[in-house]
Amino acid sequence: MYKINGTANINAIRAASEKGVKRFVYISAADFGLAKYLLSGYYEGKRAAETELLTRFAYGGIILRPGFIYGTRSVGNMKIPLGVFGSPMEMVLQQAKPLNQLPLVGPLFTPPVNVESVAKVAVRAATDPVFPPGIVDVHGIQRYSQQKSR
Repeated sequence: MYKINGTANINAIRAASEKGVKRFVYISAADFGLAKYLLSGYYEGKRAAETELLTRFAYGGIILRPGFIYGTRSVGNMKIPLGVFGSPMEMVLQQAKPLNQLPLVGPLFTPPVNVESVAKVAVRAATDPVFPPGIVDVHGIQRYSQQKSR
């Protein structure tokens, strides 16, 4: 998992930097606490890519850290409507933001986010020169997705 989430993304970040790209948006992942130990290669790779991005794109690197991304997922010919679960969970967990701060289990209360919201913020971050560089958590993704673009 480290190769795909770390090495491959680091290579893409380096190539973009070497070609003079000014802005780079990277979709990473929220930290789910205990889950990061089960998927250590995944999270280590994501964080290594983030470090590379912030080093090479100090003024134009944007990291989006969504949790569970929902939308309709296609698996072969079958469509799985993850929004059936994701949308209600998002509404409930948005109101439970203080629970995110609980030790060990807090990250499990990170609300899901719609794939359309993540896409909207990623495009805005890539094209809006005043979009601030840095890390945007799931609450920031939700907030930016509701704002009108300039």
